[in-house]
Amino acid sequence: MKLQPIDISKTASAASIVFDALRKAIIEGELEEGTPLRQDEIARLFNTSRIPVREAISRLEEKGLVTSQRFKGAVVAGLHLDELREIFEYRALIEPEVIRRAVPNMDASTLEEAKSFFQGLNTTQDPLAWGDLNRSFHERLYRASGLPYHEDAIAKAMDRVDRYLRAALVRSGNVARSNAEHLAIWQACAAGEADQAAELTRDHIMQSCAGLVRNMTGQD
Repeated sequence: MKLQPIDISKTASAASIVFDALRKAIIEGELEEGTPLRQDEIARLFNTSRIPVREAISRLEEKGLVTSQRFKGAVVAGLHLDELREIFEYRALIEPEVIRRAVPNMDASTLEEAKSFFQGLNTTQDPLAWGDLNRSFHERLYRASGLPYHEDAIAKAMDRVDRYLRAALVRSGNVARSNAEHLAIWQACAAGEADQAAELTRDHIMQSCAGLVRNMTGQD
């Protein structure tokens, strides 16, 4: 199993550490769709008991990253096209409204931090780093909305599609276009144009969906 062993036998938050490590490995594609999550093996890797491992897997299942299969137990969840489209349609409903609410509250610090993430998107050649910067860019802008429940729902939706999105961008070569869309969103935010930022965010999400569908169906 592609996980870095960590000794957490004396750590109070063992379940959280296991959860974070498994979530990262799933999102970044180290644990592929259908990979069994064997509790005994994971417990040995982290030098802990099965109890925090079981709790971590349960939390991953709640986020849709893990599913239980008969005779196999917990495995890394896959994603069907219908589910993919539904997730992106959901994001296209909620994220534009969140950024619309956020724009009036954005200060120089918000814009500067988001700009630093955007600059990283333009320079990195690492798809894993690009994915992290992409999420950080959007999350930093959304944070100004003051809508933590919405932000949590967005993060959960992103967890489900992130590993597919990163792979699709690398395969399709659409990183430059996606970065141009990020710039347009940032510029609208900096100009205080909330409605424009919302429209650009919606278009950006649906463009990402279209590219991902093409990648998953072999149309690229």
